[in-house]
Amino acid sequence: MAVEPIRLTQFAKGGGCACKIPAGELEQIVAGLRAAQPLPGAQPLPDAEVLVGLDDGDDAAAVRIDGGVAVLSTADFFTPVVDDPYDWGRIAAANALSDIYAMGGTPVMAINLVGWPRDVISTDLLREVLRGGRDVATSAGCPVIGGHSIDAPEPIYGMAVTGTADPERLMRNDAAQPGLPISLTKPLGVGVLNNRAKSTGEVSQEAVESMASLNRDASLAALAAGVRSATDVTGFGLLGHLYKMCRASGVTARIDAAAVPYLDGARPALASGHVPGGSRRNLDWVRPHLTTAPGVDEGELLLLADAQTSGGLLVVGEVPGAPVVGETLPAGSFGAGVLLEVV
Repeated sequence: MAVEPIRLTQFAKGGGCACKIPAGELEQIVAGLRAAQPLPGAQPLPDAEVLVGLDDGDDAAAVRIDGGVAVLSTADFFTPVVDDPYDWGRIAAANALSDIYAMGGTPVMAINLVGWPRDVISTDLLREVLRGGRDVATSAGCPVIGGHSIDAPEPIYGMAVTGTADPERLMRNDAAQPGLPISLTKPLGVGVLNNRAKSTGEVSQEAVESMASLNRDASLAALAAGVRSATDVTGFGLLGHLYKMCRASGVTARIDAAAVPYLDGARPALASGHVPGGSRRNLDWVRPHLTTAPGVDEGELLLLADAQTSGGLLVVGEVPGAPVVGETLPAGSFGAGVLLEVV
C-alpha cells in the first residue's frame, strides 16, 4: 500500500513569516522596553555602545565594541512554509541571514533554533531541514555551530545569526532621506503562492528558489552605491516594512504599483483567494497612513502588503539590476499622518 508523503505545512497553523505576531500588536507588547539599568550591587553592563536597538524595529541589533567594529545580532524562525524539509531549511537559513545583509553586514556564525513534534514527525525529516540550513549558511561563508532544540507541538526552524559591519556604513531603517529612488531586489508574491501551495499542493519552484536565495549580492551592491537606508521585505509586506522605514526616518514614500515585480502565478493565486491572513492584517495596519490613486484596487494593495518569507531588500537608492519601484519624499507630502502613496 502506498504511503502518503508527509506534508509539513499541514502541521502548522501559519507558515513562514506570515505567522508573525501582527505588527501593531507586537509594537504594543514591546512599547517602553529599553535597556535595563543594573541593580544595586550587580555587575555593570558591558562596555558596548548600542548603535541600533528597539526604538525603530530594525532588522538586527547592532553594538560597537572595542576596536570599532559593529557586531550585529538577529534571530529568525518560523513554521514550515513548504513541504520539502530540505527546501524549508534552505529558506529559513536565507531568511535569518537576510537580517544581517539588510544592515550591510557580513554573517560570521549561526546557531540552529528548533522545535519538533517528535511523536508525530520523524526526526529523519528534521535532519533534512538542518542539512538545508547548513548548506545555505555554508554558501554564505557562515559556519553553523550548534543550537538549541525543544519538543514542540508544531515544527519550527530558524537560526540566530551573528555578523559584523562597519559602523559608519550601516544600512538602517531610520536613515532614509527624501528625494531618492526606492529599489526592490526580489519580486513579491511568495505569500499568496505559498498559501496556494498549502491549500492545493501546487508548488511554485520559482518562489522556492527566490526564498532560498541570499541577499548577499544585493547588500554588497547597495553598500558599493553608498546606500544608507534599507530593510528586507518579510512578514509585514512591502507596505508594512516601508511604512516602518518612513515613520522611523521622518519621510514619506510613493510606490508605483506598475513597477513592482511579481513572481509568475502571484496574481492568479490572489484571484483564487489564496491570501494569507497576515497579508490582510498588514494592509489593515498601514491603511490609516496610506493614500491611493484612482484605479489602485484592493487586490493591488493586498499584493503590496503580501506577507513575504525571505524577500528581497527594499533599498532607498539605486541598486544595479534591481527595479526602481518608487521614491521618497519630504514628510507631509500627502497630508497629515499619511506616509505612503500608491499610484
